[in-house]
Amino acid sequence: MESRPEITALLSLSVQRYISPHNDPRIYWAREVTFDYATTKAVRVDYMKFKPVNNTVSGIEKGDFFCYEVKSSVEDFHSKNGHNFLGDYNYYVMPEEVYEKVKDQVPYGVGVLVPEKKHYRGEWYELKSVKKAMRRDRTRPVSEILLMMFRSAARDRG
Repeated sequence: MESRPEITALLSLSVQRYISPHNDPRIYWAREVTFDYATTKAVRVDYMKFKPVNNTVSGIEKGDFFCYEVKSSVEDFHSKNGHNFLGDYNYYVMPEEVYEKVKDQVPYGVGVLVPEKKHYRGEWYELKSVKKAMRRDRTRPVSEILLMMFRSAARDRG
């Protein structure tokens, strides 16, 4: 059985492959996206993806944000950190045995992805949805979320 940090690393790699399976530059995503930085209410989202309708002004404005929070254990799920769902669609990513123990505590409208099988080309798992996320109204504008995602992505490059 893997340790919690190993499970977190495996789930994290699996989320990255789920979001962008072929490392496509037209898929806009970032990890550890921080909002309200330098305040007492700073929140960090493990992974975020932006899917514009198209590249027109209105297509970008009407785009959807997806948030993914990795939870490696029941204790991790119960911690106060990492329940930051700022997107149109929001997901937990956790081992199936963790989901079985906490499924009645997953908030309404929040989806859950679990590892299904190891990918044939690597050390990550293909993820399957065991609970579908429902669209919710965002409270933050597209411009703010994109800026925070851009800042996080830029940090990873440098």
